[in-house]
Amino acid sequence: MQLDFLTLLATTAISLFMISASLPLIMGRNISAAARDVQATLLLQALAWVAIIASNFAPTPLIDRALSTVSIGCGMAALWMNYRALTGWLGPRPWPRLLQALVLASPLGYFLGFDSYAFRVGWANALLAAATLLVARAALWPRLRAETGWRMLVCASMLVMASLTLARGILGAFTDQYPHFSTPHPVNLAFALAACVTVVLNTIALLVAWRDETELKLRELAVTDPLTGLPNRRGFEERAGAMLAHARRHELPLTAIMLDLDHFKQVNDQHGHEVGDHALALFARLLKDTHRNGDLAARLGGEEFCLLLHDDTCAGLPLDQRLRQRLRQAAPAELGFALDFSAGMAALHRSDTDIHPLLARADAALYEAKATGRGRLCSAAPKNS
Repeated sequence: MQLDFLTLLATTAISLFMISASLPLIMGRNISAAARDVQATLLLQALAWVAIIASNFAPTPLIDRALSTVSIGCGMAALWMNYRALTGWLGPRPWPRLLQALVLASPLGYFLGFDSYAFRVGWANALLAAATLLVARAALWPRLRAETGWRMLVCASMLVMASLTLARGILGAFTDQYPHFSTPHPVNLAFALAACVTVVLNTIALLVAWRDETELKLRELAVTDPLTGLPNRRGFEERAGAMLAHARRHELPLTAIMLDLDHFKQVNDQHGHEVGDHALALFARLLKDTHRNGDLAARLGGEEFCLLLHDDTCAGLPLDQRLRQRLRQAAPAELGFALDFSAGMAALHRSDTDIHPLLARADAALYEAKATGRGRLCSAAPKNS
């Protein structure tokens, strides 16, 4: 059976339209910018193929030029949206301005040089191949955590298309073997077949990336307090275990500070739960601003918070004082009343095999602070062990 170039492209365009119509139903409305970029990628690819197929039946050269240029523009825009999706999932990607320049230059040069078949074919395919290679490179060496499998599938798909696109450009620009867009040359047929296959593979890869993103968000929701944005108890214990292991491995100090807002029930009773939530969010924000990078702050529940410091207890007192000073200034301005807290501090012992004994000592010191008048920091008794 002989393969027909335009039939292959039409099949690809139909597949792309069906996929781009299905994705919003699969993904829903509340999706990330990267997922929306994927939807745009597929729609632009479909429009590109439809425009180039339609150009073969254009009644005038001007319409042919316009449809062909639209096709090139949509194809390059699709690559740019694919690149943006990868940036959203993998972190900043290399050479974005170069890709933007190719996206703009490709349809412009194609339109202006349309009267020369060799030029327009060589120009468009060379720039498309270069842009496709940039997208292939964008799938490699992520700055954010990402699975290898789907990235390699994107990269392989793009490399195949870049190679065949460049081969078409060379044939059209420097030989007489590719005199027309739909010429049944083996390279051209391979390009059309690869376009059909790689559309499916690239879509699968991007759907896997979206699934991974969704799973990561669900996991973050499971370990994050929604009101304050701080880790919840589960998230705290996961990260605290790693901090404890690091401290024990390198014989470094570790200090826990338990913090509890004073008379918080009265805040809810007198001002309402909405104001109480505002007070918790304010305290969490000040806590984030006060501790250093590498330290861990969390909301363990209710009005109880915890700080885990990669330092000894000498660092706890000035941190406590800074936090109190900031709270004294911010609470009356934002809440309309003063807010204070009690705190208990404890240092890691050599005998601590997990985080719980350290937290228990800090918690006992916190209750001592509350029992002796609140609004103060108490330290657990040191232990020589």
